[in-house]
Amino acid sequence: MSKTLKLIAGADEGAAPNETKPRKGSVEERMYHEIYDAIMEHRLPPRTKLTEHSLCEIYATARHTVRKVLARLAADGMVDLEPNRGAFIASPSTDEAHDMFELRQMLERAVLEKLAAQRNVRSVIAPVRQMVQQERQAFLNNERPKWIRLSAEFHTALAELSGNALLVTMMRRLVSRTTLMIASVEAPGNNACSFDEHEAILDALEQGDAALAQSRMAHHLGACADRVQPDDPGSFDLRSVLGRST
Repeated sequence: MSKTLKLIAGADEGAAPNETKPRKGSVEERMYHEIYDAIMEHRLPPRTKLTEHSLCEIYATARHTVRKVLARLAADGMVDLEPNRGAFIASPSTDEAHDMFELRQMLERAVLEKLAAQRNVRSVIAPVRQMVQQERQAFLNNERPKWIRLSAEFHTALAELSGNALLVTMMRRLVSRTTLMIASVEAPGNNACSFDEHEAILDALEQGDAALAQSRMAHHLGACADRVQPDDPGSFDLRSVLGRST
């Protein structure tokens, strides 16, 4: 099973590639997931500063733990670490977003072509289909953070099935940075990362029809790109957003 699918299944959830898994339920894990969810839900908009002192107070932990979490988020493309200035929620420009989606179109097209050519493609993508079902159920259960995460991880999971580790690293960062720029979504069918569209892509793969899968993915990514709405930078109280008191 790929690393992303293990994450979804609950093993090594949230760990960066080749990183030792932090203890389950640790402060590090809780901090990582709470900040990650707050970014993906747009409760912490682009350019919000993540000060080490504030995070140490909020989570009652040491600076080295905060720095490990910020490094993980930076590796995921969610946070930018600026020398002598600190950590900020990533804020890709509109031009960068355009370039990232253009690159995703090329990379994901190659992934689909490789997967569609496999004789046992149905069994290979079966775990990803289960992921899409979890994505649908998360939406129906109003589990918004889980739904958003699964929607993004669908793309990384397909990349992992290609067996190319470098491609996976590139895709993980691209998916994270483009997803945080997509406006909040409401209903399936109208959203930018629909489980219905994901299922349609998998259906084409099962048929071994690379061209159809690529066409559906291109349409899907185009819809994502159309929803990019860069936020204006603002000043936010981290303690309030992350739901912690002193």
